[in-house]
Amino acid sequence: MGGRERARRGRRAGAACVAGAVVGAGLAAAGCSGQGAAVQDARSGDPVRVLHGAADRLVAAGSSKARTAMEVASGGTRVTIRGEGVYDFRERLGRLKVKLPQDPAGTSGHRPITELLTPGALFMKNRGAGVPDDKWVRVATATLSDGNLVTGGATDPFAAAEVLRGTRTATYVGRTEVAGTAVRHYRGTADLARAARDASEGNRAALAAAAEGFATAQVPFDAYLDDAGRVRKVRHRFSFANGQGAGTVAVASTTLLYDFGTAVRVRLPEEDDIYAGRIAEEAGGTPGGGAEEGTDGKN
Repeated sequence: MGGRERARRGRRAGAACVAGAVVGAGLAAAGCSGQGAAVQDARSGDPVRVLHGAADRLVAAGSSKARTAMEVASGGTRVTIRGEGVYDFRERLGRLKVKLPQDPAGTSGHRPITELLTPGALFMKNRGAGVPDDKWVRVATATLSDGNLVTGGATDPFAAAEVLRGTRTATYVGRTEVAGTAVRHYRGTADLARAARDASEGNRAALAAAAEGFATAQVPFDAYLDDAGRVRKVRHRFSFANGQGAGTVAVASTTLLYDFGTAVRVRLPEEDDIYAGRIAEEAGGTPGGGAEEGTDGKN
């Protein structure tokens, strides 16, 4: 099945600590008809209705390049994890290279992690912590307490847009620019449980897990849409319980989309290329839970 373009579901609930190490390492270091109507809504419609349809406009656009930034604040320390890559909104497939922050001494102790984003699964290479260089780690996103909105170190671009399906309140702030493109700025709050109900099949279970796993299912956001109703930039502010002690950890996740229509090719790893051993946990732990020794990569 070489070159297959669709994800296979599955892995076990204990997989949360695998992806959680991405954020943990950072903490240690410091289909769509009616497009014309939607375009009109993007220009002058009700903000809640506009935002509910933003993910559909991305599917109509087909694909784009993406940049991500995840700011994690805990115990007076703030770090930023950055990613860059491409995403196919029709196939729900993406590829990001995620760069972890430098360590306190100012040197980078981590190689960039390659992430493949698929419906229901996250694949990571250069995961570290004993994983061979030529092997991938696979995690079922629905088994993660945050649905992989946080623990991968980058929010899946389509999942970020689908969070907006849960918009309950929103206001139109005004016109501005994002990377030289004229956009309309909206500010509001989305409910993850509602977003899960209205999401695509590939994100439904993951967003439902996030609604249960975060400290609150209410997600404040700022969204910037172009005149075609497409998300150009969205910033979510998530909050989850700190498994290492009292209080919560604040995470601000920003997704920037550009170069719509760009070619995207994502080749998923063969079964033999997926690591099936135990993975030692790095410093930190998963959002909403404590650090664990490791996890079994087998089914």
